[in-house]
Amino acid sequence: MNAAERRVLIERYREGYAELVAALAEITRDELDAHPFPGEWSAREVAHHLADAEMIGAVRLRRLLAEDHPTLAEYDEQEYARRLHYGRPIESSLAVVEAVRRATSDLLRRMTEAEWARGGAHTELGDYSVERWLQGYAAHCHDHADQIRRLRAAVADAPAGPTQP
Repeated sequence: MNAAERRVLIERYREGYAELVAALAEITRDELDAHPFPGEWSAREVAHHLADAEMIGAVRLRRLLAEDHPTLAEYDEQEYARRLHYGRPIESSLAVVEAVRRATSDLLRRMTEAEWARGGAHTELGDYSVERWLQGYAAHCHDHADQIRRLRAAVADAPAGPTQP
């Protein structure tokens, strides 16, 4: 990956929070908590997942930069959702996503070529480079914002009445 390609991904990463906020704009409680697709999270649960993923991702990047060939552990997203009270209000989780994205974007824009060449191992994915980290996290908020839009559209198209997980 060259410097120009990285700049595009860094900008996409930076824009992820705004994309999430746009997807959640004027969301109703019914839209926030609906489960129109079996086995998928609600918009509320997606917001909390993103906060957790951002914190874990930020630590992963910092470990890749500060440690020599670290081993990065996978985590059980479903277990996080079960144990970390994903039914709570989303405002603090949105603040986490915003802060982590801002701080990490700052870091990414300052990295040297030597830092871009660093890597480690991921317990699930194998060899894991800083560039691979960027590719994944640049898309993460956007992908989940699209998921929230699909959830909201499904709720709008559904017959009236509550939905259950």
